[in-house]
Amino acid sequence: MLSDGVRAFFGTYNMDLNLETLKGEILDYLSASDFAVFRSFSGGLEELPVISWDTERFPDYRMFLETAQKVGQKLILFASRELEEIEIEEALEGIEEAAINRDEQRDLERRVRSARKHAGETCSLEMAFDHNSHLYVYELQPDWYEEFLETCDEITTMLPVGDGGDSEDGLGGFYSNN
Repeated sequence: MLSDGVRAFFGTYNMDLNLETLKGEILDYLSASDFAVFRSFSGGLEELPVISWDTERFPDYRMFLETAQKVGQKLILFASRELEEIEIEEALEGIEEAAINRDEQRDLERRVRSARKHAGETCSLEMAFDHNSHLYVYELQPDWYEEFLETCDEITTMLPVGDGGDSEDGLGGFYSNN
């Protein structure tokens, strides 16, 4: 059975709702449980072998935590992150460097700027547990953030060849949690 917060959050599975409420509910649930919570960095699991929970068909985080409990896990990794204004600014700078026509540039700028209203909002929640050398992961990202990441990926593909940006990922600090 879904809690009121989860039901409100997932009502019609509209992932544009604020994750902050759900984050608080999850942390409260974990505090009241027997789990030890390790606060990790969001995106810190990217290079590791992970098995992802199907949040679309089974959005209730408690089902995920019950699974961890049933296999005897006591430690849950928890991470969240907020969209930072600098990410939006770096995307806009990338558009200026991209080899595209004016109409494409305006479209990309509009899409990037639409994320500005979400600056400071939680854009990713992650929980994970280790079992038999595999990390089992529950992750949520709102639709607006996934659209922002897709736009950033598009910008990256349009940068001139050899333009390494200011960082290893090629877009001056951009990174994808995908």
